Amino acid sequence: MAKATRFHETGGPEVLRYEDVEVGEPGLGQVRIRHEAVGLNFADIYFRTGLYPAPLPSGIGTEAAGTVVGVGPDVTNVAVGDRVTYTGAYNTLGAYCTERLVFAAPLIKLPDDISCETASAMTMRGLTASYLMRRIYAFKAGDTILLHAAAGGVGLIVSQWAKLLGLTVIGTVSNEAKADIARAHGCDSVVNYSHEDVAKRVRELTDGVGVNVVFDSVGKDTFGSSLDSLKRRGLMVCVGTASGPIPPFNPQLLAHKGSLFLTRPALADYIAHPVEKAELASELFGHVAAGRIKIEINQRYALEDAVQAHRDLESRKTTGSSVFVIGK
Repeated sequence: MAKATRFHETGGPEVLRYEDVEVGEPGLGQVRIRHEAVGLNFADIYFRTGLYPAPLPSGIGTEAAGTVVGVGPDVTNVAVGDRVTYTGAYNTLGAYCTERLVFAAPLIKLPDDISCETASAMTMRGLTASYLMRRIYAFKAGDTILLHAAAGGVGLIVSQWAKLLGLTVIGTVSNEAKADIARAHGCDSVVNYSHEDVAKRVRELTDGVGVNVVFDSVGKDTFGSSLDSLKRRGLMVCVGTASGPIPPFNPQLLAHKGSLFLTRPALADYIAHPVEKAELASELFGHVAAGRIKIEINQRYALEDAVQAHRDLESRKTTGSSVFVIGK
């Protein structure tokens, strides 16, 4: 019988339960997948706490990789035996499991030189980095970005990709160990927000000008300093709210701070069209396969240890990517 981590009520990590589940046969447009690895992402916490509502009881997790072992009617994009990866939101919720049914549409075939473990660590993070680098702003060599959570899974990929584009990267971290990791992956300068004023330090590093773009995945705690770090007509990209939602504000604030632009993108809107998703995935896989971008899996857990994994993630003990290895 298959196993899955699920939750029957919202709350802290302790609500997660490791259970037996029936999988069944794939229906119209579905496939059955045997997972090899499952990604751990901060969005999983949002589902568990109820910030992202889901019908209860519910599976958890939206990213995994494995092998197709069954195909339902009207599936043409994959076949039995294909190695695949996927990410999404509600349409892929329930990835913390050994086997499952999932609709075939979100699936991406894996190249031979990308392992399932690597794929589960980078599909969501990598596609996020891909659209941030290729769809949000017309970057040119010499531009400067401020990257919050620079030692995190998305941060490490973005910083490496930014260097391929000739950008200057200023990263923020919470301690010196994470600062070393950020520097090793492309950050030109690192600001430790535990004891440094981020906006003040950014102004010093940019000769008072500020940065072209801020990628802010922290939210409430960093929103003000992010705006204050931008150059005139710079772009604030809100890509997450790890510290909590951003409080309501008067848009006139953006004018006062230099006619700033602000966007709150979601990955789902950049991979909704199959052609665009294929383009973003192809470039990502190409960089990883060639070694231009390294995927750092710094935490591995057994699926039954999801409670501890969530505790580690929430307490900011993790760096790079974290995965559940099936059978570990």
